[in-house]
Amino acid sequence: MTAQASSPRTPSMDATQNEVLAEVRNHIGHLTLNRPAGLNAITLDMVRQLQQQLDAWATDARVHAVVLRGAGEKAFCAGGDIRSLYDSFKSGDTLHEDFFVEEYALDLTIHHYRKPVLALMDGFVLGGGMGLVQGADLRVVTEKSRLAMPEVAIGYFPDVGGSYFLSRIPGELGIYLGVSGVQIRAADALYCGLADWYVDSSRLASLDEQLDHLEWHDTPLKDLQGLLAKNGVQTLADAPLEKLRPVIDHFFALPDVPSIVEQLRAVTVADSHEWATTTADLLETRSPLAMAVTLEMLRRGRHLSLEQCFALELHLDRQWFERGDLIEGVRALLIDKDKTPRWNPPTLAALDAEHVASFFHGFTESGS
Repeated sequence: MTAQASSPRTPSMDATQNEVLAEVRNHIGHLTLNRPAGLNAITLDMVRQLQQQLDAWATDARVHAVVLRGAGEKAFCAGGDIRSLYDSFKSGDTLHEDFFVEEYALDLTIHHYRKPVLALMDGFVLGGGMGLVQGADLRVVTEKSRLAMPEVAIGYFPDVGGSYFLSRIPGELGIYLGVSGVQIRAADALYCGLADWYVDSSRLASLDEQLDHLEWHDTPLKDLQGLLAKNGVQTLADAPLEKLRPVIDHFFALPDVPSIVEQLRAVTVADSHEWATTTADLLETRSPLAMAVTLEMLRRGRHLSLEQCFALELHLDRQWFERGDLIEGVRALLIDKDKTPRWNPPTLAALDAEHVASFFHGFTESGS
């Protein structure tokens, strides 16, 4: 794709033909994920289009900043197109291998981008969607935002830099989010540092119009921050995770997942019992292997650089299709849709610590 300076609202691509739309308005490059019927789940072609456009705009003096958004009203991006990865593995193709290498490179590009990136996280922001936004300078949520790294539900682990951004959330909140895969809303996203601004979704059209007429006075980042300050807030009251923080910090600091579930089951204190029981029930539906590897990965990630975290995730990816639970999870939830995955091992009690540790063998901090 080639960056084009266009008149307002004139896309450089045909919306009916392209899964990524790109246009430049008022020195801002707008990138729109354009698979609304599929909740903007990202494909390898989309990864390549985004990478090409960001590379072009990085050296284009006409472009001062970039805005990322999703088409439609339901999702920014509900993750990667895992069905295509399943099909690739089953057919002996290499798409599932290429996808992660190129997706992680794209995420790193956003983390290190030389121009400010504004991500509008309206609707679902799951998995691969989180990978796109967590490197952005300005992350905006709305009342419709639902953020999660839900990979353990399909027998996978939170990747796309999750070992970096989840592990740096205060206390054990990131461990909780990664091991459980629960969704959070705007107040919790701000509280956890996974978002920077709250803007009501009814103001997004106005915000877009203001971007079209923004006068560039200071640095592009400061100009964008000033605009967001007129349209939103940086904190919201009554974040559920703030109230749950003491119990989450206690239970999710325990040595392993079986211990976490066992101790959750033992809670008798009235104000924590319901949450503890619900959480234990949820964990027992997830892949035991995926949760155990996630716990170890996130704890290691606390001591690794961003690049090292992506290298660790790629090290796990290279083994996961053969040795992990992803193929079974996709089969149960998307292919046969029986919703009864046969995890290996099937229970937390059957987890073998040496088997979990084996996924990390051969990884060094200089790379895998």
